[in-house]
Amino acid sequence: MSTSILEKAGEIIKSEPHSSQALLLFGLIKTLDIEKGGHMYLLIKLKEMTEETRQVAYQLMELMASGNMQNVDWQQFVETIEETIRSA
Repeated sequence: MSTSILEKAGEIIKSEPHSSQALLLFGLIKTLDIEKGGHMYLLIKLKEMTEETRQVAYQLMELMASGNMQNVDWQQFVETIEETIRSA
C-alpha cells in the first residue's frame, strides 16, 4: 500500500479538519471504507475539490480498485482521520 497517499490525505485533513476539502476527502475515505455499501460516492463531488485534493481522491480510489485497503495501515489511517475530524 502506498503510505504516501495516506500521508498526503492525512495532511490535507489535519491541516484544516473543518474545511470543505478535508470534509470532501473524509466523505470519500469513509465511503471507500464501507465495502458493502458499494462505495457509493457522488462523482459530482469531484468538481468541488481543488486539483490537489482531486488527485489525492483518484489515488485513494485506485487503492480501493487494486484491493489495497483492507489491511492494518488502512484501518489505522481511517481511525486517525476519524479522531481528527471528531476532535477538531
